[in-house]
Amino acid sequence: QVQVVESGGGLVQAGGSLRLSCAASGGIFSISAMGWWRAAPGKQRELVATITSGRIPIYANSVKGRFTISRDTVKNTVSLRMNNLSPEDTAVYYCAVDQTVRYWGRGTQVTVSS
Repeated sequence: QVQVVESGGGLVQAGGSLRLSCAASGGIFSISAMGWWRAAPGKQRELVATITSGRIPIYANSVKGRFTISRDTVKNTVSLRMNNLSPEDTAVYYCAVDQTVRYWGRGTQVTVSS
């Protein structure tokens, strides 16, 4: 019912920046929150950042001060600005959209070289 598509992944050098974007479309009537999760190979998916409809952001401790999440409730998009990237940030990043249930994107690869 809700389609979720991420974009903006790629290869960056350590210390660099990258901006991820996510767009939700389809049967949208009331999105309560949008956010980003990530999973390294062989690792469990972990929360990176979320933002509610009230624009309240929540960040994982590992990214606080480096990442910034923003949301456009009119366009139904969410972005993640990632600064001072480290190789430990290398993962597939997934966008999540909460509307009654959680919808997931297919993910976008972020690779940080040292």
